[in-house]
Amino acid sequence: MTAGLLPLAALAVGALRDEIGADPIETITHTTGIWGLRLLLVTLAVTPARRLFGWRWLAPHRRTLGLLCFSYVTLHLCTYAFLDLYFDWDALLEDIVERRYITVGFGGFLCLLALAVTSTRGWIRRLGRRWVVLHRLVYVAGVAGVVHFLWLVKADLLEPLVYSGVLGVLLAARLVPARRVAQ
Repeated sequence: MTAGLLPLAALAVGALRDEIGADPIETITHTTGIWGLRLLLVTLAVTPARRLFGWRWLAPHRRTLGLLCFSYVTLHLCTYAFLDLYFDWDALLEDIVERRYITVGFGGFLCLLALAVTSTRGWIRRLGRRWVVLHRLVYVAGVAGVVHFLWLVKADLLEPLVYSGVLGVLLAARLVPARRVAQ
């Protein structure tokens, strides 16, 4: 799972070499956001892959993938709040209230925050069956992530539409009955 840190390492090396473009804050914001969304979709792909192909070995990696996703999304939000807005909390709150793509993105972040906090064995034990219900917020976070990206893009919608399509396929795959695996 250390491969999940490679995009961050590449970004850091690029920053040290002054090779991340004329607007480094925009590059960091975009890179962390897109990798957060990609990791969210990969996390959502674990269950369909297990069910459809019998790949049980993927199950233990779902939590790690989810936490990597949360890390990238947190870096995405922090880059915006700290590097772009310079800790201007009033401006951040105003953006959350007035800019719909930021509103939905922040809502997705809050869903991921709840999932990250309750991803430990202790929380699983404390919440019991409610843990499964709570962790269905991952679907809300997925929709929020693709909508955030879709509403953010102003010209070429192809990339956010591809992510929307992938999310749609992953959600539809949950409707397909599980494959029986011979034991």
